[in-house]
Amino acid sequence: MKQPVRGLAAALNSGGKFKFKAPEVVVDHLVIGAGVVGLAIAQRLCDSFPSKSTYVVERHARAGEETSSRNSEVIHSGIYYPADSLKTRLCLRGRDLMYQRCRALDIPHRKTGKLVVAKDNQRPYIENLHMKALRSQWPPYSNAIDGSPVLPTRLISGDESRAMEPHLSQDISAALWCPETGIVDSHLFMESLEHEISESEAGNLAYATRVVRLDPYRSSKEMSVAERGWVVQTVTGNDGGSGTESDTILARTVFNASGLSGPFILNSLLPPERRIPMYYARGSYASYQGPGVSGISHLIYPCPDTGPNAHAFASLGTHLTLDLNGKIKFGPDIEFLSPPSSEDSEENMDYWTRHLIPDDSRLEKMHLAVKQYLPEVVADGLRPDYVGIRPKLVPAGAGFQDFVFRIDYPCQFGGGGTVGEGPMISLLGIESPGLTSCLAIAEYIVNGLLGSTNPAQ
Repeated sequence: MKQPVRGLAAALNSGGKFKFKAPEVVVDHLVIGAGVVGLAIAQRLCDSFPSKSTYVVERHARAGEETSSRNSEVIHSGIYYPADSLKTRLCLRGRDLMYQRCRALDIPHRKTGKLVVAKDNQRPYIENLHMKALRSQWPPYSNAIDGSPVLPTRLISGDESRAMEPHLSQDISAALWCPETGIVDSHLFMESLEHEISESEAGNLAYATRVVRLDPYRSSKEMSVAERGWVVQTVTGNDGGSGTESDTILARTVFNASGLSGPFILNSLLPPERRIPMYYARGSYASYQGPGVSGISHLIYPCPDTGPNAHAFASLGTHLTLDLNGKIKFGPDIEFLSPPSSEDSEENMDYWTRHLIPDDSRLEKMHLAVKQYLPEVVADGLRPDYVGIRPKLVPAGAGFQDFVFRIDYPCQFGGGGTVGEGPMISLLGIESPGLTSCLAIAEYIVNGLLGSTNPAQ
């Protein structure tokens, strides 16, 4: 009998290797993680508060080395998730912000449009998506155009879909055309955010710098004024050994955007019974050269396996995407991983990195999935391309899980101040549509949660 997938509820510095140290420097904003979401938050902070210091620390040598650089690079239209969810609202707003930024800065992108294709028994699914699109409202902060739909879609017949993409199966009886979907060069997009942060008055980026301990700040005699915030220890370099000297920062506000490690910082403050497990979903991508795809110019998505309800899917299915050079790839599929032992040990926190090497073990299943809508695709044309890991807050089959933005204060963990002073905002479970939503997430966090009012609530 197959064992259920187990989450990892590890905690930062659980072994106690790094002892408390008094802070050596004070910063206004500390962003942990330079993936696309962390960079977007830092860029908005630098733009909104130019005289306040914003530091970004990233454990890898470059930005976006984890989920941000191992995805489909799709600008999603915002169609799949519950209408009142953060995923829908932030995807709709983020889509428009991303297109605006790409046009303004000449970041390579293309509005390709997408076909969600359906067989006879799947037609109710795309019909429901279409009805949801018709009812969709412009999200907060949007510059709504009177009378224009925020989510334009069109139901078309199987013949109409084959007129757009002739290689589609004759079994496809209908499709949903989503013209707002596109693709983007995510690396150049992240570079544009990095550039603005580094060129700002008070923004700094520190790479190869790992957070190793976080504590609520308690007032000290050395401080001339009462400070509120978090004491964050970092180590620069790749060894992280016991002999490595750490630097210590007092951060007045912390933004935990560490992606695949997101819960572990928070877990270091929580008792074991309240710790948050992370579930890791491996997604493989395959490149393709062969028959059955010539002339394809739109993204093609199958209907997802929804499980108990229309929003309970863990993946959008093995879809066809294009890159900006016209290269075709299929993926991602989904494979939940389990930690190597039953212990929520700190040593297991990066076990998922051992699953990043692509291989051909998934190609047969991927081919079977693709043949359902592109029957001329041959198995011999598929080659392992790359692998991404999605940060999940719930296991397979658990149903829909929204983005989570959690706010904690030092006073809740023995630190100084009151609720409202020295926040740490943790962004958890930021998987798809995280890339599309990143600028809207930054807007929501900085203009909403960090501000005095939050119109998205």
